This record gives sequence, structure tokens and C-alpha cells, in this order.
Amino acid sequence: MSIKRYGAEQVGAGGKTLPFARAVEAGGWLHVSGQVAMENGEIIGGNIVAQTHNAIANLLAILKEAG
Repeated sequence: MSIKRYGAEQVGAGGKTLPFARAVEAGGWLHVSGQVAMENGEIIGGNIVAQTHNAIANLLAILKEAG
């Protein structure tokens, strides 16, 4: 079974690569977990509404990237 990772090259605080992928495709399934309100490796500021909108936008972006 082949495994493809999406977003594994994302850079976080201090310019270090984050230790996780935003999504993993394996066995015909796309596993998406733990999407947070993050831009450029940093949690965004703002209230719960702004952070929720950002987390959903991040989810949609990874789904689009995976096709």
C-alpha cells in the first residue's frame, strides 16, 4: 500500500519543519485530522469565530490539494 502525505513540509515557529502532515492518503482513504487556525506555522490571533473560519479554510485547502 502506498502512503502519500500532504502538508508534511509545512514550516512552523523558528523555521523548523513541523513533525506531522496535514493529511495522509492510504488505501483509498484520505485521513485529515487536527486542523487548527494556523498560518505560516503560527496559531492566528483573534476570537473563536476568526479561528474557526481559518481552520475550516485550512481543511478545504488540504482537501483541494488532495483532489
